[in-house]
Amino acid sequence: MPVSLDILVPALMSCALLWWISRGMTWSTRLAVIAVTLIVVFTVVAFERSGYFR
Repeated sequence: MPVSLDILVPALMSCALLWWISRGMTWSTRLAVIAVTLIVVFTVVAFERSGYFR
């Protein structure tokens, strides 16, 4: 099942924004923030696609 742009584009934009903001952070902090952000993005997209909020 290919990854749709509904998931890929927000994830890539979040990573780019985090890279720009986190230039002064250590690598371990940066990776933790990226992981949490990706989990939040995937969760929001999954809830949106499930039709639960109709």
